[in-house]
Amino acid sequence: MSSETFYDEIGGMATITAIVDRFYAGVAADTFLRPMYPEDDLGPAAERFALFLAQYWGGPTTYSENRGHPRLRMRHAPFPVTPTAAQHWLTHFRAALDKVGLTPEQDAQFWDYVTHAAQFMVNTPEA
Repeated sequence: MSSETFYDEIGGMATITAIVDRFYAGVAADTFLRPMYPEDDLGPAAERFALFLAQYWGGPTTYSENRGHPRLRMRHAPFPVTPTAAQHWLTHFRAALDKVGLTPEQDAQFWDYVTHAAQFMVNTPEA
C-alpha cells in the first residue's frame, strides 16, 4: 500500500504552481473575471490558491497554518460569483490543466474537483 498522496503523484508543488500560474495568466487577461480580484498584483492571490490546492491534494498544510480553515464560500461571499463567472473560471482552469499534461486519470480527478468547486462557489444568479 502506497502512502503517496495525489499531490505527490502529480509532481508536488512544481505542478501545482504551474497550474496556478497558467490559471492566473488567463484571469489577468479576462475582462469579466479580472475586476473580481481587487488586488493590483495577482501574485498574493496566486500564492494563496497554490497553497490551498497543495493542501487539498495532500501536500503541506501551509495554507491552514497561515490562514486558518479554508471556508471557501465565506471567503468568496463578498464577490458576486455568477454561473458566468464560474464558467470563465473553469475555462482558465481547463487551460491550466491542459498545460501540465497530467495522466488522463489525474486530469479527470482534478477536473472533477474544480468543476464541483466552481458550482459550489456560485452565490449570485445571473443579472
